[in-house]
Amino acid sequence: MGVHRRSASSYAFDGVVIRSAAAVVGPKEGEGPLGSYFDRIWPSELNNHSSFEVAERALLVEAQNLTLQKGEQDWFNVDVVMGGDLLDQLISTNFAAREHQRPLLGLFSACAVFTEGLGLGALAIAGQGPKTVLVGASSHHMAAERQFRYPIELGYQRTPTAGWTATAAGSCLLSGSSSVDSGDIVIEAATFGRVVDWGSKNPNDMGTAMAPAAFDTIKRHLEDFNRDISDYDQIYTGDLGVLGVKLLDALASKEGFDWSHRLNDCGRSLYDIERQDVHNGGSGAGCSASVFSGFLYHQLQHGQFHRILLVSTGALFSPTSYQQGESIPSIAHAVAISRAD
Repeated sequence: MGVHRRSASSYAFDGVVIRSAAAVVGPKEGEGPLGSYFDRIWPSELNNHSSFEVAERALLVEAQNLTLQKGEQDWFNVDVVMGGDLLDQLISTNFAAREHQRPLLGLFSACAVFTEGLGLGALAIAGQGPKTVLVGASSHHMAAERQFRYPIELGYQRTPTAGWTATAAGSCLLSGSSSVDSGDIVIEAATFGRVVDWGSKNPNDMGTAMAPAAFDTIKRHLEDFNRDISDYDQIYTGDLGVLGVKLLDALASKEGFDWSHRLNDCGRSLYDIERQDVHNGGSGAGCSASVFSGFLYHQLQHGQFHRILLVSTGALFSPTSYQQGESIPSIAHAVAISRAD
């Protein structure tokens, strides 16, 4: 195991393996094109819980427990839990930790928190710190809507640029290994993002706000590791959605890069955009977490993909900052994940 610094924001890792992963989603997500890849699909948004916030916490706990079961591990084998969510004071992550009683590092990068956790977990393990790290992220459509936008009882009309916060949670179990076996899923590298703000102020258009941050991180990642877009089977952004991916591609084209044939997006993939009436696509911390822990991890395991770059994107605003007229700063963290052959 080891870690190699490539720049102030990029690190390469040796011997960091994703041992298992699990994803739990709500009914709308289960009806989408990736439904067969999720471990469990809830029959309703509440699933017999007393509130949407309690339901989100239960989503996360369920995903974490399933990850450990699939990895044949118990909670006492977990050295550190890392992750986050969108709710004030990270209540889903923090309240879930009351149950497992393992050391917790609560993180916040909005919808980019899953790859922040994967990158930090790999950095800690490769640096001879903890031996086992459990990374997770969650979101809930109803809980996020009433915190960031409008009362859910209002029934307001959503704009075409609006994303649909996913009711979903994803979790991965990371550990170190002195030797990587064929078929292992490994975290090769991470590039941590910097805050990018192009002045967008529309909370119903997160794709436009976050696309510049995604472009900045992807460009620096490729430069730091002397790689080309073709070195990856796919680059999956977190939740730029339909419009955000188009803007990302346009930003790349403006600087002479042709990324169009490799770009995809978790928010665009999670739903049937037209049939499910989600407008721009999925969003939320649980979006990229569930798409990776369900679909993408499966594709890597079965050799459909051999190397991907997962670039979760986050809008770093709050209801208070929006009401005070602030713009929406954004960030994107990238992790390169591959199948050892």
